[in-house]
Amino acid sequence: MRFQMLTAMSVNEAKNVFRPAGWHSRGYLPHYDGGEIPQFITFRLGDSLPQTVLDKWRIELQKETGIDIDAALRRRIEAYLDQGYGTCYLKDERVAMMVQNSLLFHDRQRYRLSAWVVMPNHLHFLATPCAGVELSDIQHSLKSYTAHEANKILGRAGQFWQVEAFDRFIRNHDHYAKTIVYIENNPVKAGLCAKASDWRFSSAWFRARKERTAGSAGVRGPQRGSPAGVLIPPAVSA
Repeated sequence: MRFQMLTAMSVNEAKNVFRPAGWHSRGYLPHYDGGEIPQFITFRLGDSLPQTVLDKWRIELQKETGIDIDAALRRRIEAYLDQGYGTCYLKDERVAMMVQNSLLFHDRQRYRLSAWVVMPNHLHFLATPCAGVELSDIQHSLKSYTAHEANKILGRAGQFWQVEAFDRFIRNHDHYAKTIVYIENNPVKAGLCAKASDWRFSSAWFRARKERTAGSAGVRGPQRGSPAGVLIPPAVSA
């Protein structure tokens, strides 16, 4: 059983990852430098989108001409997921917190985490694998560990995540910035909250808290040219 990425994390450690200092990649949006390639990744719960529906869409889209089939399929999937079908185990705050903490645990060690959101039936995150770390290993380890822990929390057995994960690489700075906005705005688009920073299990909530703390300490506000106009402290170590 391959728990390579998360075997070292005890349950107590997982609970303590989201501490006030939190999110090792700092409290503002990391800069896209065009080096190691950021990846936009989506995990969905096993019953959030029936495979028969997905297969049907693929057949339909293959008959279309002059369209980007992958992009069209992603739009259908994202719209379907936002309707909240399935058991939505991630609505349980214990499960959502565990998934969030697991994602944060290896930030700056296995990957650099730029944005995330834990939705009721899926997870979006934007991460850049560190040198020598395979994206497939990151995905497998996260899914294996969180599925095991979620089933323990819920007192159930069986499939938790859908086997297939969706990932796509980030092309440039503009794509990077838009992907962060998409991820963090997902709860608002789905009608779950009024603004992105209201959603507790997300980078938007975390960053808003950091900004409030920095503001009270007299740190200067957002600078022109920073991604999404986020706050950048004057001196931050890497």
